[in-house]
Amino acid sequence: MELVNGRYQIQGIDLESLAQEYGTPLYVYDAKKIEEQINTLKDAFSGLKLKIKYACKSLTNISILKLMKKYGVEIDAVSIQEVNMALKAGFKPGEILYTPNCVSFEEIQEAINIGVMINIDNISILEQFGHEYHDTIPVCIRLNPHIMAGGNKKISTGHVDSKFGISIFQMRHLLRVIQTYNINVIGLHMHSGSDILDAEVFIRSAEIFFDAAQEFKQLEFIDFGSGFKVAYRDGDVTTDIKQLGEKLGASFKEFCKDYGKKLEIWFEPGKFLVSESGYFLVKTNVIKTTPATVFVGVDSGLNHLIRPMMYDSYHDIVNISHTEGINRIYTVVGYICETDTFGTDRKLTEVSEGDILVIKNAGAYCFSMSSNYNSRLRPAEVLIYNGEPKLIRKKETFEDILKNQVEVDF
Repeated sequence: MELVNGRYQIQGIDLESLAQEYGTPLYVYDAKKIEEQINTLKDAFSGLKLKIKYACKSLTNISILKLMKKYGVEIDAVSIQEVNMALKAGFKPGEILYTPNCVSFEEIQEAINIGVMINIDNISILEQFGHEYHDTIPVCIRLNPHIMAGGNKKISTGHVDSKFGISIFQMRHLLRVIQTYNINVIGLHMHSGSDILDAEVFIRSAEIFFDAAQEFKQLEFIDFGSGFKVAYRDGDVTTDIKQLGEKLGASFKEFCKDYGKKLEIWFEPGKFLVSESGYFLVKTNVIKTTPATVFVGVDSGLNHLIRPMMYDSYHDIVNISHTEGINRIYTVVGYICETDTFGTDRKLTEVSEGDILVIKNAGAYCFSMSSNYNSRLRPAEVLIYNGEPKLIRKKETFEDILKNQVEVDF
């Protein structure tokens, strides 16, 4: 998003005009930014056999999935529904990694029948898998390296008290199960969390990972998950992807030399690819002054963007209707019958009722975590591609809310 002659634009498209055309609230995504993030990762690991698996839980719109396919990115899915969505978008089963957590073995079998790569993260399911398939289906194992990492405890997944992955302290048990059932393990996976700033976290995890990997003789790839930190405000320090590529790339090459063959290195970025591409447009309904605070009440709430309430995340907010003038302090809140504060004590150019505000970093875990709370409708989504806005999801109607309800007469 850039300011041109007093108007905010994306690829030359005026954002306020989009709000007028499609209504608010409205999600807008910049395809150019997504492509830039993909290329950043590709460039950093250019000397290795790299596969990027988009963590599609961050934004599952089918047009976004098709865009990822166009840019040479594959898919990381965490549910059978995401697997089916990826297939619908044109991905082949072999291009999909299925990494569920605490699902039934029946769902695992459904994914196996489709032909996707299975990533197993607990010994109970692994035993059931081994009993049923032995060495006939190759599999990936998710390990927990017991490293605390991430910007919030709710998105830290590699620590000792996490439900994710098989503990490295259970390695002896894990290997016994694999040997007993002759399971064909061709990949190892880890994911320590999200919003990881320090490249050294990946290096420490890699050292643990590489030691464990020597126990598996048929590996074809190692998957380092993701968790790269993106910028949420001006001046934010982010994960240095170039430095990560240099350090982790060197370690990976050394490991492959010791292991005896060149393996593929996989990553599963979600937020890193789409967060900064997304902008959420809302309209100011009311300016409410209290003895302590001036509230800007907008036509959205935690039903459309729950991250500030759930993760205490910061999202920059800009008044795009008035780009010049006096700056005042506001607290931006939603219209839900519950506390739904988007931003507290924010400095904005003076806001009037009817003004359009933009909430940044709305590409990841915004629409995908939205709901019909308070029986509110979910907004439309627009993708800007090659300087052209494309509607990729219609705004819901009241009939959409009622569609699957069964009305009983009393």
